[in-house]
Amino acid sequence: MRIMVTYASRHGATAGIAQRIADVLAGQGHVVDCTPIAAAGDPADYDAAIIGGAAYLAHWLKEAAGFVRRHRTALAGRPVWLFSSGPLGTDAVDADGVDVLASTRPKEFPELVELIQPRDAAVFFGAYDPDAPPTALLERLTRPMVSSRGMLPSGDFRDWPAIEAWARGIADELSPQTTA
Repeated sequence: MRIMVTYASRHGATAGIAQRIADVLAGQGHVVDCTPIAAAGDPADYDAAIIGGAAYLAHWLKEAAGFVRRHRTALAGRPVWLFSSGPLGTDAVDADGVDVLASTRPKEFPELVELIQPRDAAVFFGAYDPDAPPTALLERLTRPMVSSRGMLPSGDFRDWPAIEAWARGIADELSPQTTA
């Protein structure tokens, strides 16, 4: 099966997740193209699609949401999965006992799920390198304050076993099933 894995990433953590997903799918015998959204082809040329984006301040990157909206007809007609990366740290629940991954779902997901009916929309922990140069205006304005106050934990918090398990589940869904 030919699968598109495309993503919007500012600092590379989401790109790394997309590449790991693509590697797992390819390891299961699928033909996979993994590219940034800016270089992505038409999803109509693929049998399935996985679209990822980083989330900042509870919003999926505009490139990712725009890609889904632009290609909604093609995406709605094939198996699609969405993923987001962004929450930082290692705590599965916050101080109020709320599931961190559930509470950081991008605000765009309900609309996009309604548009294309993906098979799943997952959220994964991300990574933060305080020494990486800022890439957006808001980030340039807030970085000094956030960094000096230690408001964001730095490090790579991506849960590779969870990401790989999710990708294996996709591979299993897309693989032809044999009956005895």
